[in-house]
Amino acid sequence: MNRNIIVLDTTLRDGEQVPGAKLNVQQKIEFAQQLKRLQVDIIEAGFPASSKGDFQAVQEIARAMGDTVTITALARAVKSDIEAVYESIKIAQNPFIHIVLGTSNIHVEKKFNRSKDAVLEMGVEAVKYAKTLLPHVQYSTEDASRSDFEYLWKTIEAVVKAGATMINVPDTVGYAVPEEFGELIRKINERLKNLNDKVILSVHCHNDLGLATANTLSAIKNGAEKVECTINGLGERAGNTSLEEVVMGLKVRENYYHCSTRIQTTELVRTSRLLTHLTGLDVQVNKAITGENAFAHSSGIHQDGLLKDKNVYEIMSPEEVGVESMELILTARSGRHAFKNAVEKMGFEIGDANEFEQLFAKFIALADLKKEVYDHDVFYLVAGHRAEAVSDSRLYELESFQVVTNDLSPTATVALKRGGEVLKGSEVGDGPIDALYGVIKSLSGLDVSLKHYKINSISRGKEAVGRVNIQIEYGGKTYSGRAMDTDIIKASAIAFLNGINAALLEKTQESMEEGARAK
Repeated sequence: MNRNIIVLDTTLRDGEQVPGAKLNVQQKIEFAQQLKRLQVDIIEAGFPASSKGDFQAVQEIARAMGDTVTITALARAVKSDIEAVYESIKIAQNPFIHIVLGTSNIHVEKKFNRSKDAVLEMGVEAVKYAKTLLPHVQYSTEDASRSDFEYLWKTIEAVVKAGATMINVPDTVGYAVPEEFGELIRKINERLKNLNDKVILSVHCHNDLGLATANTLSAIKNGAEKVECTINGLGERAGNTSLEEVVMGLKVRENYYHCSTRIQTTELVRTSRLLTHLTGLDVQVNKAITGENAFAHSSGIHQDGLLKDKNVYEIMSPEEVGVESMELILTARSGRHAFKNAVEKMGFEIGDANEFEQLFAKFIALADLKKEVYDHDVFYLVAGHRAEAVSDSRLYELESFQVVTNDLSPTATVALKRGGEVLKGSEVGDGPIDALYGVIKSLSGLDVSLKHYKINSISRGKEAVGRVNIQIEYGGKTYSGRAMDTDIIKASAIAFLNGINAALLEKTQESMEEGARAK
C-alpha cells in the first residue's frame, strides 16, 4: 500500500528570498490560487514578522485559500514572531505555526552566541507559547545536516514533549549527500515513532551541491512523511528542492518508492510558467520536467525511436505534466470562449463580467496589431491589465515619452504622472535607454543606479512582446522592475518606473512602521 507524502510549497516564503523574485500582494494571491489548483497540501505563505507588507500578504492568502489549503508561515523562536504568524493565519481553517531554530554547533555558537542548553530551552519555550495559540506547531531544526546527532535528537525530543506536532529536518546549506541524509532520517524516524508516532517527520533541502531532489527522495525512502519544496526549485543561493522533480520522481518510480502525492501533475508546467512570468526569472531550458527542452528530441536516433514507440526515449508523457502538444493560436476572429480558455490556461482567475469584457476588448486591439496572439501575449495582456488596476498616488506612471537616437546626442523626453501632478523633462544620454533612464531618474528625484538590464522576446513575429527585467540600487538596497510590451522602449521605461515604485513603497512602509514604533 502506498504512503501519501504531504507536500508543502514554500515558494512564497523561501523562494521569494531570491534577489529579484519579490512579488506584490496581488501577485502572491494569483500564485497561491494556482498552488490551490495544483493541489498542494500546505502553502507556506511568508514571513509575517519581516514587514507589514508580508504580514498583509500572508493574511490575504489565508483569507482567500485557507478554507481548502492548510496555511502556515515562518517564525523565529521569539514571541513577537509567533504572534505575527498567528495573527496573519488564524482566519484559515487548519493553520499551523512554523518555528525555526538552529541546532548545529556553528549556528549555536556563531549565530546565537549561547550555550546549547540555552538555545534548546528557547525552542521549548517557543513551542509551548505557540501551542497556546494553535493546536499544530512545526519545529524546524535549522542546519540539521551539520548538527551533532545526539544534540539534534535531544532537541527534537524536548520540543515534541513541549507539544510540536511536526518535526522538520532541514539541510539548510545543501551540505548533505543522499546516503548520509537518508540514514539521518532513518535514525530520527525510528526514535520519533517510539517517542510519539503521531508526530509528522518532514524534510527541507537546499541545492548547493545539486542534490536537493536526491536528498529529499532519499529521505522519503527512509521514512519522511512530508516534503518542503518550491516551484522551479526557486530559493536562496542554488535554490530549494524542486516540487515538480520530487512529485514526478515518486510518480514515475512508484514501484520503487511506494509513495504518492495529491498533486495534480497536469498543472505542473502551468504553475512553473506562471511563476516565471510573475518573477521574470527564467527556467533553464534543459531543467527536468518544466524546462522548454524537457520533452524535446533533436537527435536523429532519438527521433527515430520515438516515432516507433514513445516509450523508447520518454519515461513520462508531456501531457502528464501539462505540456500540450498543440498551442491554440488566437486571432481577432477568436471568440470570447477561446480567449477565456487561454486566460485560464495561463493560470489566471477570470474576474467579473465587467473585467472580462475590458480584457476581451484589449485582446481584440492586440490581435488587430499582431494578427496572431500566442500564450505569452495573453499573459502580457492580463498581467498588464491587473497592474493598471492598482493605483497609488505615491507611485509614478508613464504618461508619454519620445526617444530620438543618433550618433551625436540620443535624447529622451518623458512625461510622468504622480497623483494629479504631471512631470515633464528631457535628457541626453549615451544611448536611447541611458537617456530614457536619465530623465526618469531626474523627474523622480531619486538617486538610483541601474545594476542589471535584460531584454527577452516572449512571443513570435515582428510585433513580438518583449519583456524587460531590471534591477536598481537605492539606499543600499536592490529593487527589481519588470514590464512587457510590444514596444521594447516603452517596456524599458515602465520596468524602470516599477523598480522606482518598489523602492518608494518600501521606504514609505518603513517610515510608517518607524512612526508606529515611536508612538
